[in-house]
Amino acid sequence: MQNVKKIVLAYSGGLDTSAIIPWLKENYGCEVVAFAADVGQGDEELEGLHEKAIASGASECHIVDLKEEFVSEYIFPTITTGAVYEGEYLLGTSMARPVIAKAQVEIARKVGADALCHGCTGKGNDQVRFESTFAALAPDLTVIAPWREWDMVSREDLLAYLAERNIPTTASATKIYSRDANAWHISHEGGELEDPWQEPTKQVWTMTVDPEDAPDTPERVTLSFDEGKLTHVDGEALSPYQALVKLNTVAAAHGVGRIDIVENRLVGMKSRGCYETPGGTVLLKAYKALETMVLDKAALKYREQIGLEFSHVMYDGRWFTALNDALLAGAASFAKKVKGDIVVKLYKGQATVTQRRSPNSLYSEDFATFGADDVYDQKHAEGFIRLFSLSSRIEALKKQGEQ
Repeated sequence: MQNVKKIVLAYSGGLDTSAIIPWLKENYGCEVVAFAADVGQGDEELEGLHEKAIASGASECHIVDLKEEFVSEYIFPTITTGAVYEGEYLLGTSMARPVIAKAQVEIARKVGADALCHGCTGKGNDQVRFESTFAALAPDLTVIAPWREWDMVSREDLLAYLAERNIPTTASATKIYSRDANAWHISHEGGELEDPWQEPTKQVWTMTVDPEDAPDTPERVTLSFDEGKLTHVDGEALSPYQALVKLNTVAAAHGVGRIDIVENRLVGMKSRGCYETPGGTVLLKAYKALETMVLDKAALKYREQIGLEFSHVMYDGRWFTALNDALLAGAASFAKKVKGDIVVKLYKGQATVTQRRSPNSLYSEDFATFGADDVYDQKHAEGFIRLFSLSSRIEALKKQGEQ
């Protein structure tokens, strides 16, 4: 064990981190400061957290409100890139990790800690995301990952460990799912989901109404953007976090935002997860619909390339890197044109864009009409096609000449 005097632990109040506090004190002989991030996971997740941390042996517990920073500084910039990991995952857990880890470093500096600790397992992506942030922001601090050190391997081991020390916990040995929630989404893993042939039961989903039980009448919501930022929902000016909360409420009621995927983890294995991202699904669809109005073909193609690359940068925990900064800068340059209003229809699990308008729109009915027009001479298309396909024509003529 390394010689450390004060450790700041990323604390959730769950079984793992409740056991980590006494384990750190016993094995490192040091003071443990608990740090919890409020990223919009819900008041019930934070209730009694301070008391639980102290009861587990922490000397202090800092609960930091990161909701607005999370949405405005991490979620909204990611939306401008159009990033979607492996075509479906909207990066909810991934986006929360850099803002949490950054705040953890700030608390460590504030309390004079010389080490940082997290409760991530050695099988997952989050250990990489946390420790990559630590490396970028606090390379001088020692990093401790108990799951890579201790000999406990199951929930039963952790429960027995706490019982031996008379440390109270509300956890049980029959936890079915592993869940992670924040303002953007909630993820579900484990239990029946470990069998990819098993259809998720109704008890998996916790945030959205079953689309089969959703209202029979569609609902429409209007999103207004200015330079890539969502500013109004149904005409109401809202902060980034407030806007997301409103979209979550209205979209969840219609069963919007459910996905069931098998994804490639950074550490090499595949995992199956179910995700609920109601407001985020609506927001991303609206943003992309507005992009199609204001970006030309070449610009939109390049923005799509940014999104593909950025989805891996975010998923892999590389937020605090030069590549991240460059990709965000590129996306931000395109976002300056993203201004206008989008109407999205919500119905039985689907979010469909039905109306769009923008002062920066490149769409022209005069040019696009199937009716008569005075602005487009169709004869010009012949020369364009001939030049556009010239290389194919030359290659074909060459082949004919060789025969």
